[in-house]
Amino acid sequence: MEKIQEKYDRELVVIGIHSAKFPNERSKENLNNAVRRYELTHPVINDPQFQIWQQYACRAWPTLMFVSPTGKVVEKHEGEITYQTLDLVVSRLIDQFDSDKTIYRSSTFFNQPSTISQDLCYPGKLLSDEGSESLFISDSNHNQILITSLEGEIQSIVGSGSTGLADGSFTESEFNHPQGLAIKNNKIYIADTGNHAIREIDLTLKTVTTIAGDGTQDRPGTTMGQRTAVSLNSPWDITCVADDLFIAMAGSHQLWYMNLANHKIGPYAGSGQESLHDGPLATSTLAQPSGITSDTNHLYFADSETSAIRYATLDPSGNIETIVGQDLFVFGDVDGYPEHCRLQHPLGITYRGKALYIADTYNHKIKCINLETRITSTIFGSGKSGDKDGVGTDAEFSEPSGLSITGGYLYIADTNNHIIRKANLSTYQVITMNIQRP
Repeated sequence: MEKIQEKYDRELVVIGIHSAKFPNERSKENLNNAVRRYELTHPVINDPQFQIWQQYACRAWPTLMFVSPTGKVVEKHEGEITYQTLDLVVSRLIDQFDSDKTIYRSSTFFNQPSTISQDLCYPGKLLSDEGSESLFISDSNHNQILITSLEGEIQSIVGSGSTGLADGSFTESEFNHPQGLAIKNNKIYIADTGNHAIREIDLTLKTVTTIAGDGTQDRPGTTMGQRTAVSLNSPWDITCVADDLFIAMAGSHQLWYMNLANHKIGPYAGSGQESLHDGPLATSTLAQPSGITSDTNHLYFADSETSAIRYATLDPSGNIETIVGQDLFVFGDVDGYPEHCRLQHPLGITYRGKALYIADTYNHKIKCINLETRITSTIFGSGKSGDKDGVGTDAEFSEPSGLSITGGYLYIADTNNHIIRKANLSTYQVITMNIQRP
């Protein structure tokens, strides 16, 4: 949308209508955070009671309404749309309104939200590594990867900070709102979400290389291809098992994999349809998988739009099964057995010792699923959006999105608070790490 706004800045006015599916999204404060996080430059109207939604007879998120200069709806598009398709529609309509002599060209300016002046800006994901005793942080809105000690002392900053898709040295390279990270053989793999690409950081050579994706967004794919010849769709998280990278491809509602030996990449699970259906890998359906982890036998993933935790077997002839979650419109905040448990838009997940740790993002909590009993329990967070250290459920978070475990500590990307938290898994004490840029 940003590229379209820039290209047609004198012909097109974009207005966002926020008709929230999840209760957490309806508050003005959380909407303001979303506008800043996604760096929106157009006005956004909060529609918590779905009044505008109903007036325009919307049925799906997102829905694009194309309104003529005279105020009539002339076209409608439901679901995701690529830049190329949107560009064709907008240019065709502009030609039509030019022919009708109804279009009026002028530049439109709107007040922009204040910028975040902190050491971190909406950190989305992180990775703790015991071998190197390092913490790798996707400082998403600074378009950088921070490498720190496990105590938070910054050792390196990867990326110039400019939004872009550029390989090169740590200071030359560019990212676009990076998210998930994985490590293998002194190399860090990054889901570079805004660039629709997978990037590789070589910690020895101190370089960044694009290893998958051509920088363009594509619809759900069904065939394998060579790495940079394939278009990806908002890769959100990544994990490494043996010689394979497994990718939570949020935009296409699929899991993908890439073999690091032969460089082939393609879908692993999910038909591309947005819903929740278990079964064979190829025909099962997912809904914006945004977190992924593994116990080397299964891929566990946070299926955010169904508020579900699910797993796929690492046997290609196997299935996808749901541990917690039921449907696109079944969500809440309830612990317990799977049939009763409710989450709200979880984004983060990590595995350790027959348990899954979940960033229950819109409930502002960290939960744990015992894989033997399948009971879900809240271990950190009161459920109130806030910024507070403390023990267990006395602590407060604001949309935590990324998790990683090393040495008895759970590291948490507390996204809307622009901080990293560290939770002791023995004492349940939560502290805020002191991460300061030089």
